[in-house]
Amino acid sequence: MFAGKHGKLVVGIFAMLVLVVCTFVFSLSEILMPVASGKKVLKADKLTVDASNADQGYIMVKGPKTKTRMKVTVEITGTKLQYDINGEGEYEVFPLQLGRTNYTVSLWRQVEGKKYGKIGQVKVAAKMEDELSCFLYPNQYVNYKKDSPCVKEAAEICKGLETDKEKFETIRKYVVKNFQYDYIKSVTVAGSSGMLPDIEGCWKGKKGICQDLSAMACAMMRTQGIPARLVIGTLGSGTPHAWVLAHVDGEEIFFDPTAELNASNKSDSYSALRWY
Repeated sequence: MFAGKHGKLVVGIFAMLVLVVCTFVFSLSEILMPVASGKKVLKADKLTVDASNADQGYIMVKGPKTKTRMKVTVEITGTKLQYDINGEGEYEVFPLQLGRTNYTVSLWRQVEGKKYGKIGQVKVAAKMEDELSCFLYPNQYVNYKKDSPCVKEAAEICKGLETDKEKFETIRKYVVKNFQYDYIKSVTVAGSSGMLPDIEGCWKGKKGICQDLSAMACAMMRTQGIPARLVIGTLGSGTPHAWVLAHVDGEEIFFDPTAELNASNKSDSYSALRWY
């Protein structure tokens, strides 16, 4: 088909393109995604928990299909985390971020106002070898898919990088260079509770508030094999805030996109309340 030097050049270019595409596809195929495999399913009343991958740091939870508001609590002795859950009767992923221990998972259905009644409870034993494994998967707060734009971009900008430290710095610099803090949104949502980060909206608009920017950064890092936790807490005298703690080569590295974009005071004290 090809002849002479030109033929060899075309073949060489084609081979390089194939290598690049394969490398990109391979990096995306390595992304960890939660599954409800059905190997270990726990049921109680209206609650169903697929705990097949509890040792990987997450569970899949579903309740009945309903228009009534429901909540899920995941707790250990002394600590309780509360989440909203969809009423579609479909599985949602919840992290076991409180470590290697026994968890109590409960499903609650709204009775009226802030009053909820329990409609199911199970016990889950998490014996994960690596307690950071839950920070390599998506969840409600760091919500992404394999084909999410930020995930694809992370694979592209980290292509060829060999160490987690290189990947972390590349992603950090990318976020700071290409995104802005959304001052208008910060005012319109002030005082709101229960609002989840909007990674897709942040990516499309190239701007977001603290939790949007931090969740997006976590998504990019997780899909490149870096355990990254989205930390929710307060800044300074009690201002609600979110930031990133990434685990790189055995070291915990702090990254606050909001501060890097000069939208908050870098000298303020940080107080963590929970993380996802």
